[in-house]
Amino acid sequence: MTDPSDDVEIESSADFAAVPDAFQRLWTPHRMVYIQNGEQPHIDECPFCRAPKLSDEEGLIVARGTHAYVLLNLFPYNSGHLLVCPYRHIATYDLATPEEVAEIGALTQTAMRVLTAVSRCDGFNIGMNQGRVAGAGVAGHLHQHIVPRWAQDSNFFPIIARTKALPQLLGEVRAQVQAAWPDTTAP
Repeated sequence: MTDPSDDVEIESSADFAAVPDAFQRLWTPHRMVYIQNGEQPHIDECPFCRAPKLSDEEGLIVARGTHAYVLLNLFPYNSGHLLVCPYRHIATYDLATPEEVAEIGALTQTAMRVLTAVSRCDGFNIGMNQGRVAGAGVAGHLHQHIVPRWAQDSNFFPIIARTKALPQLLGEVRAQVQAAWPDTTAP
């Protein structure tokens, strides 16, 4: 190909290494902060004991109760993936007090209602992985996952590319869910 203005040969980009193909590229530059700046707590520090000591924004906290709190998962399966954690550092559900169990349950119900209103999800995956052998990433501190699901969210990204497309930044999701959370301090 020749540029008519100066007869300089211009190489076609179709011959470059990144030749267009049928694949879509997912750019997630916001995640570099976790990789480059070491935003992960120290390996000996429990992230679920640390989060309540931070501001809601820094800790990704949506709601605080008396015995438990709700926060966004730092590495979500879907947008709006919440965790309900007791403040107390306990590893398994059988160690929770009746008050902790009741509040974890109540916060889970409220989270489902709020996520349904905010994101119009069609269903949920809810569960606890207790112990490293059971898949718990943070095995020392009990936490329940609340993962919103949509009828149209099934695709082959997770299976083939081990990739999840997340359409919103964590801060945006946290602000929306927190704004929709009912005021529990009212009489």
